Amino acid sequence: MPKWGMVIDLDKCTGCGACVAACKTENNVGVVSPRLSSENRSMFWMEMIKMVEGEEYPDMRVRYIPRPCFHCDRPPCTRVCPVRATYLAEEGLVAQIYNRCIGCRYCMAACPYTVKVFNWYEPQWSDERKQCVNPDVSLRPKGVVEKCTFCYHRLQIAREDARAENRPLKEADYRVACQDACPAAAISFGDLEDKSTKVYELSRSTRAMRIMEDIGTEPKVFYLSEGE
Repeated sequence: MPKWGMVIDLDKCTGCGACVAACKTENNVGVVSPRLSSENRSMFWMEMIKMVEGEEYPDMRVRYIPRPCFHCDRPPCTRVCPVRATYLAEEGLVAQIYNRCIGCRYCMAACPYTVKVFNWYEPQWSDERKQCVNPDVSLRPKGVVEKCTFCYHRLQIAREDARAENRPLKEADYRVACQDACPAAAISFGDLEDKSTKVYELSRSTRAMRIMEDIGTEPKVFYLSEGE
């Protein structure tokens, strides 16, 4: 059984935000008005975290950390959901069932990485945006929690193509949108337990680390540290 995961090289990441834009477009993530954005109602499945070190130039340094859902092997969010709208799938993906979600937001409170977002308002789509909606991804209604899915719909398409060609699934068949959009090739994605994949090798690098690994959630998103 595959174990899908991601490795992000912070030495290559420029903080351009292409991964954030690609994620919103690929997964039909709603866009809010400037007023709602100022009230922290913006919707992001992949968020670019900015960290500023130092107080004055030239000692000041800005670091960027792309943050998707970490798809933990021991996800706290799945344990608190009263209706099992979020659960750990067989291949390690933390999945969401939007039609089952009752909007209690317990999962948001339990997630130590704050990667889940809540639809406070009915998403509004302009005529131009309606023409660009991805038909492979459902549109979420008001009052549900949503998050990064590792572009699971792409996995389904890749499997169907491989089955039609009577061959096994290859590493290059299943790629996530943020990975395709990154101009610096800072994002790698694949099966963490397949020794032939790039992510297997990178996740075991001496530079590899995981955020808040000490709390025992076992996230499947690894970061390669800078400057080494």
